[in-house]
Amino acid sequence: MSNIQAASQTASAGPSRREQPGHMQAIAARQQSQDFWFHLLTMTFSLIVLVSLVGILVSLVINATPALQKFGLEFIWRIEWDIVNEEFGALISIFGTLASAAIALLIAVPLSFGIALFLTENCPVWLRRPLGTAVELLAAVPSIIYGMFGLFIFAPLFAEYGQPALQSTLGQMPLIGPLFGGAMNGIGILAAGLILAFMILPFIAAVMRDVFEIVPPILRESAYGVGCTTWEVVRHVVLPYTQSGVIGGIMLGLGRALGETMAVTFVIGNSQRLVPSLFAPGSSIASTLANEFAEAGDFHLSALFALGFLLFVITFVVLALAKWMILRNEKAKGAKT
Repeated sequence: MSNIQAASQTASAGPSRREQPGHMQAIAARQQSQDFWFHLLTMTFSLIVLVSLVGILVSLVINATPALQKFGLEFIWRIEWDIVNEEFGALISIFGTLASAAIALLIAVPLSFGIALFLTENCPVWLRRPLGTAVELLAAVPSIIYGMFGLFIFAPLFAEYGQPALQSTLGQMPLIGPLFGGAMNGIGILAAGLILAFMILPFIAAVMRDVFEIVPPILRESAYGVGCTTWEVVRHVVLPYTQSGVIGGIMLGLGRALGETMAVTFVIGNSQRLVPSLFAPGSSIASTLANEFAEAGDFHLSALFALGFLLFVITFVVLALAKWMILRNEKAKGAKT
């Protein structure tokens, strides 16, 4: 009886074994189809971004062609911005953009580094989460709110207390003194740089904090175990391990500072003058576009598109330099190891 049952089981198992290769082939074919469509979908998303970027660049070039044909490369260093006579130059806006962004970085990077360092190394555990959340919430504040704060609250206080203090100290120094001279009305390139520093600080601090937290604890513990201080751990362990992420966070903040529009428009003064004083009103590329785009004529509109194209080029060069620095640092680390 047992032999009959074994034979029947063998007979019933035979077809399933013969069908198994076909079943596996069907599964493999389905997996290949899923991989193909998944690859096609992700490639489509990537191509959409690339096509959009190329489309933006082409539209800028096409609309900026009349102004670029008339002025050529001289458009970059021309100072004139005469709407009536249609004489345009980008130097004033370029200077205001780069100067305000540089001021913002000089202030925001050390503060962001200190905030990220405190949150990851010295902050009590009960305070770490609420303080980190508060820093991240600053990034969610709309730029127009920063602009209103800068114009109605910061500018009067800066004119009454900040600018006189700077003029009486730094303004008396031989080389940098002219940068802190002139009328003290609370608005200008320096005020725009300070407001931009408030805006980009949470972005840089959040990125630095995140990259500091990915350092393996064993590296920190090993450094502390051989007698290193907190600063030595940060300098010799944390920063080398997270150098690429730190540079990326700084470049993220710089990109935000270069392209910021509304907050800068409120406090920079929107004056097409080139004055060697950071207290004087100035103009940036973004603020010029925001102020003049709605009422521009044909050729004036072409000059504004040329400004937009220059802002695109400046941002691209900055990001390319950041990528080059990251690759260079990684290559140097590989050569040392």
